[in-house]
Amino acid sequence: MYAVIETGGKQYRVAAGEVLKVDRIDANPGDEVSIDKVLFLSKEGTAIAGNPYIEGASVKASVVETAKDKKVIVFKMKPRKGYRRLRGHRQYFTRIKIDDIIYGG
Repeated sequence: MYAVIETGGKQYRVAAGEVLKVDRIDANPGDEVSIDKVLFLSKEGTAIAGNPYIEGASVKASVVETAKDKKVIVFKMKPRKGYRRLRGHRQYFTRIKIDDIIYGG
């Protein structure tokens, strides 16, 4: 059984027991989170698609950690003009472990 969920403006294919890195969720490590935006569900060979989401379906997950990702360097330059800008950015992320996929239908 697997599901396609939406969190942080991105879509992820998840199954029970997987560990996933998603955009930051406002929760502490050890907390339980419920993701209600389930777009697609595959259960024992049958497929259920939402319009856009499946009512009554949710994914239960627990937060493993919240940290910063690797640094991304943004360098801008215009040749022969003396224009150079160097910026670094570290994006926050949350690592979650999928505990269960719940569907009541």
